[in-house]
Amino acid sequence: QPDLVERLISVDISPISTTPVSEFSAYVSAMKSVKIPDGLSRSAARQLADDQLRPVVQLPQLRQFLLTNLVEMEGRYVWRVNLEAISNHLADIMNFPVFHKPYPGPALFLGGSNSPYISSKDYPEIQRLFPKADVQYIEGAGHIVHQDKFEEFIAAVLNFLPPP
Repeated sequence: QPDLVERLISVDISPISTTPVSEFSAYVSAMKSVKIPDGLSRSAARQLADDQLRPVVQLPQLRQFLLTNLVEMEGRYVWRVNLEAISNHLADIMNFPVFHKPYPGPALFLGGSNSPYISSKDYPEIQRLFPKADVQYIEGAGHIVHQDKFEEFIAAVLNFLPPP
């Protein structure tokens, strides 16, 4: 229902299924296998989880992003996200649904210059589905654009939005 959307921002993902599911499947498996004993402080629990994730999730900034989902509930540390649902539906999550009718409103595809998730080979499909799309890259950012280059990310978003 495009009439319900005034503007659209897609952050570091294109309307093409290009991401290898196995990489994310390994991350989810690593998160599911994290073991944290009860009674640890938040910082100790995060450090232990970080140590356990490191062999699979080598990028420190990606680990830090994943660790934002580690929360304490009733004295135990658990993942805020539903890892079981994610692992059972990862292929669906990683695929872009098939649309034939384009979205007619303004769209911004905002990618990290160090990320492979929006590439020039995606431009024809972006233009087909989002004819008013603008593709921009934030220099020096990876996939987690808002974490890597927060101020530049906010500036790009605010620049895209209409003035108040």
